[in-house]
Amino acid sequence: MDRGAPVLANRTAAVLSQLFRFGIQRRIVEQNPVQLLMRPGGREKPRERVLTDDELRVFLADPIGCTRYPKLAYAMTILLLTGQRRGELARAKWSEIDFDEKTWTIPDENSKTGRGHVVPLADWAVQEFQALKRLADGSRWVLPTEDGDNAASPALLTRGLARCLSRFKARGVSEFNLHDLRRTCRTGLAALKIEPHIAERVLNHTQPGVAGVYDRHTYLDEKRAALEKWATHLRGLSHP
Repeated sequence: MDRGAPVLANRTAAVLSQLFRFGIQRRIVEQNPVQLLMRPGGREKPRERVLTDDELRVFLADPIGCTRYPKLAYAMTILLLTGQRRGELARAKWSEIDFDEKTWTIPDENSKTGRGHVVPLADWAVQEFQALKRLADGSRWVLPTEDGDNAASPALLTRGLARCLSRFKARGVSEFNLHDLRRTCRTGLAALKIEPHIAERVLNHTQPGVAGVYDRHTYLDEKRAALEKWATHLRGLSHP
């Protein structure tokens, strides 16, 4: 809190509380000394940052110029085109990318919800993945570490963008983070009149109520149509 990180303060308090509850259950400790430490950072305001069409136009006109790093530029473009999470891309393997079927399969273990899904890829997204594969230099990981033996940490993508924010600002793009690209995609799908239940499935959000329990249809065709429409919109911004 003293250094101005209220959200991280809340996360730390939650982890400490979980730690001591575990300790009590295992009879390692007798009490939870942080049980009264409720949200030291206060109530969090959900982020609402969405990149405007003008800001997207700036980025898409010269992704590498905005970021300086081709790998980061390709990764950010994929996140924007697909609406997926940075961690899901950072942990992806080439065996999960099917260039013939134009799909990206996110396994359960890589999904925040614990339930993976198949992401249809527009031609543009396929091209970005192909560019990353050339940079991967034979590694089985889409975003490998320098030695190619492991997947890069998602934090590297975050730090990479943070180092480039001044370049974005100079071009008229206000500060944003990688998750804002996901929100931008979802907002863009809504603006393009994509049905909400389809847009939510594109992002692999858990469906509420009975639909979430009984509806096991993959909606692959519907998701593909939605992401193709979104890619067409973005292409129009990059080539007015």
